[in-house]
Amino acid sequence: MNDILALARPEILTLKAYSHASWDPAFDRLHANELPWRAETDPSRAGLNRYPEPHPHELAAALAALYGVSAANLLPGRGSDESIDLVVRAFCRAGVDNVILCPPTFGMYKVAAQIQGAAVREVPLLKERGYALDVDGVLAACDANTKIVFLCSPNNPTGNAMEPAGVQRLLTTLATRSLVVVDEAYIEFSGAPSLAASMAGHPNLVVLRTLSKAFGLAGARVGSLIAPAPVIELLRKVIPPYSIPQLTIEAVLATLAAPQVVIQRERVAQVRAERDRVAAVLGTWSSVKRVWPSVANFLLVDFADPDATLAAARAAKLLIRDMRAAAPGSLRISVGTPAQNDRLLRSIS
Repeated sequence: MNDILALARPEILTLKAYSHASWDPAFDRLHANELPWRAETDPSRAGLNRYPEPHPHELAAALAALYGVSAANLLPGRGSDESIDLVVRAFCRAGVDNVILCPPTFGMYKVAAQIQGAAVREVPLLKERGYALDVDGVLAACDANTKIVFLCSPNNPTGNAMEPAGVQRLLTTLATRSLVVVDEAYIEFSGAPSLAASMAGHPNLVVLRTLSKAFGLAGARVGSLIAPAPVIELLRKVIPPYSIPQLTIEAVLATLAAPQVVIQRERVAQVRAERDRVAAVLGTWSSVKRVWPSVANFLLVDFADPDATLAAARAAKLLIRDMRAAAPGSLRISVGTPAQNDRLLRSIS
């Protein structure tokens, strides 16, 4: 057995996956209890009266090519949320195992762990060092039942990337002890390389990617879990078949066509430029205590009067995120179009 699979729940290791109906679009389908006619309103290429491919290989191949990994190392899912849930359910025993989080960070890691019944250990980011990762604190919090360390880089809501040397130290030190799940939902906006390139040297590394941010497909709900092939095979036993709808598959394949990828990268560059412009303007205001450096598509900003800022934005029909429960005094502002950004700046000035 692969060493890293020794961390998985024993009942998942022995689980027999659901046996779905065979899938071959070259055959007429009289075996899956589907309606033989398409709906009049069906706009799809393949037909929504038919189940989609149980585990969409064409989609997986396209995503693997986008991220520069083997298709054997990638599992598509319904956004990063499903990937987070899958890895927790496959590796954490309820009432026994624990996960480590580094707040303030994305809230779904904690929710997924709590749903599974895994204990949550929190090692806060070091605010005095620009929300840096506390590597020593994480290692001190780990024990024999720590199955997953969740990292978000660039981190949501702080916007900073985790120091690569610190992440590498965790991966090396925990190589046979814990999975290190690195959520790279915002990495396209940072310009940094993905850790997925170092997968071969780190059997405990899991990388999460998504099309929700840089590719403008938040409504399609498609993410990718990138991991060593044995981990992918294990998670295939847990993920339900037909989890990605046919319309979503077709939309993603169209968006990943070469001309559209060029457009999306141009839009990412525009977001980065707007992020820096908005940050520079906010940094000159007396009502702003601090604009935290960001390599994501949002800014974490400390305001002298957050309530007044929220009210002013709402009056301008704009929503920004109140992050004070996680980061006192802070609001998170997503970068919009130049016109939206100008409207926000006018409303809260």
